[in-house]
This record gives sequence, structure tokens and C-alpha cells, in this order.
Amino acid sequence: MKKSQAQTATTNRGSPRWQNSHYANLIRYVPSGRYFARVRIGGKLIRQSLKTKTLTVAKLKLADLEKKEREKLENSGRLESGKVVCNDLLAEYRKRLDADTSIKPRTKSYRLECIQRILKTWPSLPSTDARKVSKDACSQWAGKFVTQASPQSFNNTVGTLRMIFDIAVEKGVRYTNPCEGIKRARIRPKQLTLPTQSQFLELVAEIRRVPFGPGLASADLVEFLAYGGFRKGEAKFITWGDCDFERLEIVVRGHPEHGTKNGKVRRVPMIPDMVTLLRRLQKIRQGEEVNAPVMRVSECQGAITRSCKALGITRITHHDLRHLFATRCIESGVDIPTVSRWLGHADGGALAMKVYGHLRDQHSAAMASKVSFQSQAKPAPEVVAPVIK
Repeated sequence: MKKSQAQTATTNRGSPRWQNSHYANLIRYVPSGRYFARVRIGGKLIRQSLKTKTLTVAKLKLADLEKKEREKLENSGRLESGKVVCNDLLAEYRKRLDADTSIKPRTKSYRLECIQRILKTWPSLPSTDARKVSKDACSQWAGKFVTQASPQSFNNTVGTLRMIFDIAVEKGVRYTNPCEGIKRARIRPKQLTLPTQSQFLELVAEIRRVPFGPGLASADLVEFLAYGGFRKGEAKFITWGDCDFERLEIVVRGHPEHGTKNGKVRRVPMIPDMVTLLRRLQKIRQGEEVNAPVMRVSECQGAITRSCKALGITRITHHDLRHLFATRCIESGVDIPTVSRWLGHADGGALAMKVYGHLRDQHSAAMASKVSFQSQAKPAPEVVAPVIK
């Protein structure tokens, strides 16, 4: 019997499809030629594909796999034994976050940002015994952090810390979560102070007036955001191929991998001002590919801030231009559910009703003022019916 046949016969007792290699814990699946790891760690037999047919690559991947599994066993053992510092909880939370396919990539990165805020404002936490973190310590940290962060950032960061300590409760390291007593910060609705129609036109003209920097491109972006109600992160991925001039619609897809904020593609109608803007840009930039982005810049806050200051009007942001679009639509008589759909809200108009509901009331009052049973116009002559004899 040849050597390779002997190895096959002694591998898995009667299974000719597996073949031993000259290296411990490394076997080869004969039909596909791929290498597999077959290693016992902590009493558990692990057989996992290394996704390669090259022996040298398989050896490197095997070493990485063994290291990863032993670290996982060590962390799990420490969590189960109760001898754990908060840094172990952070590592476990990061691992679970990375493996959760139901969470959007942007949400994952935001949670990691929350962890960075926790570490920055509570530097001694990672080395602290998870069992010794008291509710008072969490309350003291929260009392300082709430003065440094916005209400929304505070609530999301506290929520992240609460999920981290939930792991300790789940593993039996703690009986209760020390963050349970922290109350959410009250989020006050932003008071919208938007430019009037004439102020907006002056703002765009002022941005274009500056002879240096991306002034023209910045002015184009301001108009693009205001005429379409796009988020800043959506606008930079809109290409000429997304602009349907036959149906007068713009397809908003968002990031090529992450998509829009709610993951849905939407169509926004081109208002006449948007058509004028895009036609002008087409004329200037003839010959561009359909996959070329419509906007040459992705942000212009510096230009907006400078121009607002020069004109003496209230400073606005990129997102305020989205509010401006919604406001102009509602003031023009478009119903809130339709505006909500154009903005890409997934709640059927609930959020838009909270933010822009007062505009509907103002519009309703203005329309009601035009209704009267006492006409001030010159009364029409009385019509006398002829007498039929």
C-alpha cells in the first residue's frame, strides 16, 4: 500500500475522503483539495475549513485559528468564572456586535464610537473589576458626561454601556446591571430658523461670489440639497444615471454598500428649480459618464457659515437645507405623508408630523382666512326671474 493510501486509511476510519498532512491538526479534503483544521481546544473538537488549497497558506491560517479559539476559550472561561474586568466585557460586546448580521454597518460603527466616548470619559473603567462597578459610580460618570454631550449622544452612549453590562448579568458575573438607574436625557426639539426665499437666493449668490476655493461647486451642493431634500451622505452618491429626465425623478440609493439610512431606495421628483440646476450642470459638464457623481463636493459647511455671517442671517447646516425643502413643499400645499415619502422616512409621516406639523396648521389657518360668507366684493346684481304668463 502506498504512503498516501495508508494515511487515508488511518485518518477517519473508513472515510476515504479525508487525508492527513505532515502537520498536526491539519487535514485535507480530497474531493475539493481544500485544507481543514481539525483541532481539540478545551475538550471541544473543531473542524473548520481554511478555504485554501495551498499548504503554506493553510499552515498560517491554522495558527491564526488556534490562537483565536484559545483566546475565545480564555475569555469565556473568565466570564463564566466571574473573574473578569470590564475590558473583557468590552471585548465580548465588540465580538457580538461584529457577528450580528441584523445590525447595519453604520449602526455598528456608531456603537464603536459610543465605546470610544465611554473610554475617553471613564478611562479607569476597562481595568475595573466588573463586579465592583457600583450604581453610584455609573451615576457619577453619567452626571459628568451629560454636560459634555448632546442629549441624543448621551442616551445612545448610556444604552451601549447598559448592553455591555447586560453581558455580565447574562454570564452570572453580576446579579444586576449598574446602569439601570440612569435616566435618559430629555431631547428637546430643535427650533428651526430657516432662511426666507429671498435670503436663500442671496446665500447661494454670496457663495458663488467668492473667487477662491470650491465656491461654485459649494453653491451647486447647497441648491442640490435644498431642491431635493437629500441627506448629505446620500447626495454625494447620486450619479447622472440616477437622474431620470423623462419621468422627472431622481433615484436615491445612498452608499453602494450600506444604502440609504433606512436601507430603501426611493424616488424624489424633480421640482422646476432642480431641473434648471441639473440642465445647467449638464451643459457645463458635457460628456461626463452616467456613473459620474452629480456633485463635485460632498460638503460645504465652511462656505455656508461664511456666507451666513456676511449676510447677517442665522447660520444653517447641511441638514437644515433638508428641512428647508420639506418646509417649502408643505407651504406649497404638498401633504405631509407625501413629503415624508420624498424625504425617505420609514414611519409613514409620524416624524414629519412632529417636525413640520405646525406648518400644516399655519397653512390651514391661512386657507381658512380666505373663506367668508360675507363677500367684500361688489355684490352681483339680483337676478329677477321672468314672469311666465
